[in-house]
Amino acid sequence: MLPQHLVKHVRRVDVAGCEMRYLRTGSGPPIVLLHTLRTQLEYFLPLVGALGRGFEIVAPDLPGHGRSAAPAVAYTATYFTDAVVHFLELSDLENVTLVGESIGAVIALTLAAQTNRRVARVIALNPYDYGRWGGIRRSSPLANILFTAMMWPLVGPIVLRTGTKGIFRRVMEGGVHDPRSLPPDLVDELWECGALPGHSRAFLSLCRHWKTWIAARATYSTIEMPLTLAYGDHDWSRPEDREANTKALRTARRLSLEKCGHFSSLEQPEQVAHIIREEISRATAA
Repeated sequence: MLPQHLVKHVRRVDVAGCEMRYLRTGSGPPIVLLHTLRTQLEYFLPLVGALGRGFEIVAPDLPGHGRSAAPAVAYTATYFTDAVVHFLELSDLENVTLVGESIGAVIALTLAAQTNRRVARVIALNPYDYGRWGGIRRSSPLANILFTAMMWPLVGPIVLRTGTKGIFRRVMEGGVHDPRSLPPDLVDELWECGALPGHSRAFLSLCRHWKTWIAARATYSTIEMPLTLAYGDHDWSRPEDREANTKALRTARRLSLEKCGHFSSLEQPEQVAHIIREEISRATAA
């Protein structure tokens, strides 16, 4: 699914025992894109196109996602955050605009709270730091049934093994306001990668460690670097979830993305690209 002109810009790097695939292309101010749970770097292709030239864009497949490896570890928020810290070090990136979506937003906010020396500013899109057993259960009745069953001992792996691509697509459609925003070729790619060795185990582990994503919010109040917090107007988060982050992220610029669900970079890439360009321009002007 990756366009031919980008294939040559795909690389691999060993990050603490996990071989991670990533895209690195363009030149200019560096932007690092961190995807949602159960997606991968191809998820950001609409956003990459909307950003156009003038930036260095780096987009990794997180561990256990896409075509990265899936080590036999506990897939906690801390594990993902540490992996991204190592990835930034190995990539030798400086003055990064870190753009995260869903769990990627939680990772980005955690790095900001740690005052990571390579990160200059964070744009957090629909952070996934709320909801009993994870906010995805709110996306549709089908997702609620499936993700509830996955939490049960012994049953979870069976649920994953017996799923179909059609069911998977219906679950993913719960992340967009308009189902037409979900490209069939992206669903095909996600489905294929989800069947790679260890990936179903990694996804199950991520879901079962849902409390670690909520716990990350406790660190947000220490963030001092420039920060933008944006939610789709049809995101899974509830007003109380958004208000909790507004209180924790006192200095954040807060925005709403129109006609947009949880997968904002996929559904409204032009709006997200505008936010990124604006944030980098503000930093340059300062």
